[in-house]
Parts: sequence; C-alpha cells; structure tokens
Amino acid sequence: MKKALATSLLALGLFAGSTAHADDYTIDTEGMHAFIQFRIQHLGYSWLYGRFDKFSGNFSYDEAKPEAAKVEVTIDTTSVNSNHAERDKHLSSEDFLDVAKFPEAKFVSTKYSSGKLEGNLTLHGVTKPITIDVKEIGAGADPWGGFRRGFEGSTKFALADFGIEKDLGPASKEVEMILSIEGVKK
Repeated sequence: MKKALATSLLALGLFAGSTAHADDYTIDTEGMHAFIQFRIQHLGYSWLYGRFDKFSGNFSYDEAKPEAAKVEVTIDTTSVNSNHAERDKHLSSEDFLDVAKFPEAKFVSTKYSSGKLEGNLTLHGVTKPITIDVKEIGAGADPWGGFRRGFEGSTKFALADFGIEKDLGPASKEVEMILSIEGVKK
C-alpha cells in the first residue's frame, strides 16, 4: 500500500514544472481539492482503499504546448490513512512504507505526451520510472478571483519494484494509485 501511495505522489508529479509560456500552479491541498488515493486487493477477496492526507506539489501547463507540462509532488508517507488505526500502524511499519526510515515519497515528471505522464517515483528509498494515465478535467476562473486547472490520473505498480516484499498473496502484488489534482494558478 505504501508503494501505491508513492505511485499516487508520482502521478501528481506529472503536473508540476515550468516552461517559458506555461502557467504555474500550486496543488490545492490546503482547501482539500486534491487527493492521492490507492487501492490494493486484500487477499484476493476485496479491495482495501487508502489515501495520503499530507502532500504538496506544483505543476506547469501550457494549453498550446501540453508536451512541456512538468509536475513535482512530495508525499508525507506518515500521513497514510486507510480508515483503520491498527492497519495504518502496520502500513507505516517496516513491512510496508517504513515511515521512520522513509518519511517522504516523491514524484518528478520527465515527459508528457498524449495523456501519458512519465516520471520518477521515489518510494521506500527506491526510485523507478512510472507512467500515469492523465485526463484533464477542466480549467477556469474560481469564485474567489483566481484560476484553477484540474486533472485526474491513475497508475499501477508492483510493490516489490520499490523494495516492499511483504507477501499479501498473489492478487495483492500490485497497487493502484488514483490521483485527483486541482491546481491554483500562481
């Protein structure tokens, strides 16, 4: 699950960065208009869902040149929340996220093309490339005089790829990350 969280952070990273004509955005975590969620099968019988409550990030985006989009997201892995305190303690332990040793996960984009955001996710002390499927939700003026832009993204990755070796059964080898990002133009 910890890897799934890291993947979610990477997905957020797809939207950060800056270019000459791009608009720069801060991901709206203060107003809770952004989410990094994950799910993984529990023993092959059901889905276990969770999220990271604390993360931050930025992205740059130019409608005329979307391939220049940049994203950077940092996730506080100690904020893992699966709606069950005992499970959260286990997810935070050495079996999974090992938050005492790795209190942050980070995603930094490297390329964006045709709805695919590529970048490097660092989770559990391991950095690997991941690809996030991205869809723009919309953009426009907000009621407070600002401008916002939103995206959603998803990705899957194997926990073992990030050094998380806990065996949860054959159906639980991969974690899915679901990202909902709303940025406020700087």
